[in-house]
Amino acid sequence: MTSLREHEATPGAGASTAGRVARYSGFRPEVQGLRFVAVLLVVLYHVFLDRVSGGVDIFLLISAFFLTLSFVRKLEAGRPLAIGRYWLHVFKRLLPLAVLTVLGTLVLAWLLFPEARIDRIRTEALASVFYVQNWALALAEVDYYAADASTASPFQHFWSLSVQGQVFLLWPLVFGAAWLLTRWRGWRPVPVLAGMFGLIFAASLAWSVHSTATQQAFAYFDTRTRLWEFALGSLLALAVPYLNPPRAARVALGWAGLLSMVSVGLLIDVQGAFPGWIALWPLLSAAAIIVAGQSGSPFGLDRILASKPLVRLGDASYALYLIHWPLLITYLVLRDRPVAGPRSGAVIILVSLVLAVLATKLVERPFQRWAWPEQSKRRLAVSVAVSLALVAVPVLAWQQVDARRAAVLAEEAARNNPGAAVLRPGFEFRGDPQAPALPLASALQDEWVGLPEPCSGEFAPAQEPLEESCRQTPLVQDPTRTVLVVGNSHMEQFMGAVIPLAEERNWQLVSVLQPGCPFAVRPEGDECHEGNRLALDYVEQVDPDMVLTTSTYAARMDGPGETVPSGYPELVDRLTGQGIEVVGFRDNPRFDFNPYECAERHGAGAARCEVPVPKVLAPVNPADALLDRPGFTSLDLTDLICPVGVCRPVVGNVHVFMDAHHLSWAYTRTMAPALEERLLGAAGPKASL
Repeated sequence: MTSLREHEATPGAGASTAGRVARYSGFRPEVQGLRFVAVLLVVLYHVFLDRVSGGVDIFLLISAFFLTLSFVRKLEAGRPLAIGRYWLHVFKRLLPLAVLTVLGTLVLAWLLFPEARIDRIRTEALASVFYVQNWALALAEVDYYAADASTASPFQHFWSLSVQGQVFLLWPLVFGAAWLLTRWRGWRPVPVLAGMFGLIFAASLAWSVHSTATQQAFAYFDTRTRLWEFALGSLLALAVPYLNPPRAARVALGWAGLLSMVSVGLLIDVQGAFPGWIALWPLLSAAAIIVAGQSGSPFGLDRILASKPLVRLGDASYALYLIHWPLLITYLVLRDRPVAGPRSGAVIILVSLVLAVLATKLVERPFQRWAWPEQSKRRLAVSVAVSLALVAVPVLAWQQVDARRAAVLAEEAARNNPGAAVLRPGFEFRGDPQAPALPLASALQDEWVGLPEPCSGEFAPAQEPLEESCRQTPLVQDPTRTVLVVGNSHMEQFMGAVIPLAEERNWQLVSVLQPGCPFAVRPEGDECHEGNRLALDYVEQVDPDMVLTTSTYAARMDGPGETVPSGYPELVDRLTGQGIEVVGFRDNPRFDFNPYECAERHGAGAARCEVPVPKVLAPVNPADALLDRPGFTSLDLTDLICPVGVCRPVVGNVHVFMDAHHLSWAYTRTMAPALEERLLGAAGPKASL
């Protein structure tokens, strides 16, 4: 069997090869115009509707469309794929504008954003420039604690560029596998590629439908659930040369596709429904426009899409996508608003367009024309490495400076940051009055309380789903008490005051926590039922001396008020009936703003950052109604959290709250002495053993 190059040596075969290559050649101005329309939809929906349009999915499809045309031309012509050089070349082309955007956004964040958000922004800057931002967001979406920590990141839009970058690494390997098959079996490239992309399309779409139905927040950012969108773009690129609808059909396809594409974001909740099968809507709409191609009719959509202004704006669409989001988020942070108004939104879009055109002309184009890196793969690699270093070096240095500062302040914390200790009678502050309040914003990610070891030995749960959520202190020899902490993240934060007490009293401490679910007996069908059922079985398996839970649920300031969770009395009866003491911690307040950010922005003593207790908690602890049950203790630490009936963001030079409704570990740690007095005094002599 002759090789592909040998086959091309004959005149007839050479003509045939040229014809096959020609099918996939040629600039498609209408698709470039479509790229701009897709990105413009993204911008308009973000700015004016605070919704997702489906335009990003179209952008991804178009990327795969052009990528596939490029590689098919190489395969059909028998030219080397040069995959390594392609990888270096594509990131040498993409990184300059991305780096410029990341660095510009970091400057805006440093100058204008609340300090409490800086650490997350720095971390996401690194994730963005290394094309893993989608995974960072996916993990944050399924992590209750991280997802609830702050508002939208100025780097959130990099998720799609990260997915795109990962596909730019993966797709050439698919073409490489196709090249091997064509050499081995003598098959034509296009049918081989159609089969391979068809399999990717089917497998990814099936996974996308399943994952969207079971874990939509994670699925939205998951590369695996998006591969089918790229595969559809590749299949479209393979098929378009063979599709030749008549002029009237082209006109109808183009306009119908545009109408469908524009309406999808208005008619469905893209953010909440994608990337399952419903994402076929915008993608097939765009496919109809691409198949319509150049109609040759004065009434065809291509007359608009292929016009010089739209094609030039299509060239700037990458920059527009990069720039518009950080500008929008920065404006919302400055104005402390959830959405932009009509006038401000129009200004943001106009400024974004101008900056995008300038960035394309002054940055992207010069770097694309820069010949020096293209002379060797080593030079290409150097240009890519330098681009990455321009972000990584300053961000890592910035983080290191903050870490050293935090370490120095931690050494003086006992003197300068007494926290709840200032509420004790006779306390006299002897620290530095100019010392900053702790925790620093750069250390907020370390404020989630946690026990150091997974449950093991006699505390290993028989219930497999609890294995990840079950934690314990190191095994205590002959503990005076075995204490289980069970509940949600609020009980986890109270654990910051319990840990020092457990260490001092030689208690064995174990925790089983599930985000968002107070510990109670819940009916079947309730979202917390299964987790609480397993946790209750685990408590009965361990048979501890004491169980610590939250006994109330405090709604936010605009909510229905503080109540005892449904099923909590039944839980108390069940556990105390087995001789297990139950201590119910009154819930801490929840706010409709972030006290930490408020204090950082307006000062710890600002009136706008203070909330009277009656606005966030009931006049009387609702759990006190359960005090007639033997073995139950109601514990109220509100006077430590909100001294003198007012919830302030800072007490004793320590931030009480780390976000809108979670206590900081730095503060709960200082509550330990008061907790010891109240818990041991209330729980009776057994607790003091």
